[in-house]
This record gives sequence, structure tokens and C-alpha cells, in this order.
Amino acid sequence: MDYFTIADFAETTFTEKRSEFIGYLAPVTTNDEAVAFINEIKADHRKAKHHVYAYILRDSNISRYSDDGEPQGTAGVPVLDVLQKRGLTDVCCVVVRYFGGILLGGGGLVRAYSHSAALTCEAAGILHMCESCPLTLRMDYTLYGKVTHCLPQYRVIENSSDFADDVTLRLTVRTEMIDRLMQDLTELSAGRIQMEKGPVGFADFSSVDS
Repeated sequence: MDYFTIADFAETTFTEKRSEFIGYLAPVTTNDEAVAFINEIKADHRKAKHHVYAYILRDSNISRYSDDGEPQGTAGVPVLDVLQKRGLTDVCCVVVRYFGGILLGGGGLVRAYSHSAALTCEAAGILHMCESCPLTLRMDYTLYGKVTHCLPQYRVIENSSDFADDVTLRLTVRTEMIDRLMQDLTELSAGRIQMEKGPVGFADFSSVDS
């Protein structure tokens, strides 16, 4: 159920034998969003010779690409391949080419479009989205040290902590670990920790896993 996507829009550019390649990468979740993004880039670069794209969506496991006038298999497929090798989904990549007058050949085009897509992926922040649940813990101060000693082995996200009459910790925990964590916390506190589990969703665990 885990997946990788990007945090935000990214843009890069490089030149190969006088042809300028401008890469764009955006988070999208539907086919309509992907098409709208592609059309937006095309509108911004009406004078460009090629607007190559590839996108991958979790919804219905969709992946599409276009060479947009480049020789078949030299543009859209290499861009899609870069996204797939990085395990990205819910993303759309568009590579705009302003032709510089020098032919690159099939191999040169594959390398150029792959390089542009890779540069743009590197410029975007990568998110590791994991199925998870929010978990709120309320406890006496005497238990706080035991709990903070236990948490790192579960690689949780610690969202906030409040220190008032008692201690309140707000966490995000992977779904496959949350029942075991709650059992361990119950045992180490002899049932004295109040625990409230929220609904299942997805959260970015890239900072925890790095």
C-alpha cells in the first residue's frame, strides 16, 4: 500500500547540442489533472517543437506517455521509465524541447529526455507515503520517559506534545505497527495510558526513514 510521490512542482533546464530541454514535474491525482497540466505547459511554450510527457496515477493504475513528434520510443517512453524506476506515482512529467538545429539521433534523444526527467525528479521533494493512523496518547508524567524510550523502534512520526496536568503526545503510526505498539504501551504502563486511534489514511514517512 505504500507509494512514492512528490512534494511539489519542480522545473529544470539543460542544453544539449543547442537544443534546450525544460523539464516540469507536478503532483496529480486524476487523469483530468494530468491533461490540464500538460495543456498548461503547452500553452506556455507554444513555440517549442516538442512537448513530451508521461504520467502515472494510482487511480486505476494508469500510465500514459507521448513522444509528441519525436521518433517513436525516443522520448515519452524514456521519461516514463525514469518515473517508474523511481517508483513514483500520482505525478506528471512534461519535457519541452526547443530544437537547436542539430539532430541528436535516436540514442541522443533517449539520453536527453531521460536526463531531463531525472534532473526534474531530483529537484522535486520525494515523499514516502505509508498507510497509517493518528494515535493520541495521554499519560502521567512518570510514564513519559518509558514511552519515549519505546517509540523509536516503531519509527513513528511525533507530531506534537503538550505538557499540562498530564502529557499528551500526538503521533502518526504505520498501520502494520499500531496494534503492536498499543499492546506494548499497555503492558509497560499497566494500562494507565489513554490511547485514541484515528482513521486510516496516508502520511509521509520520508523524514523518519532517512
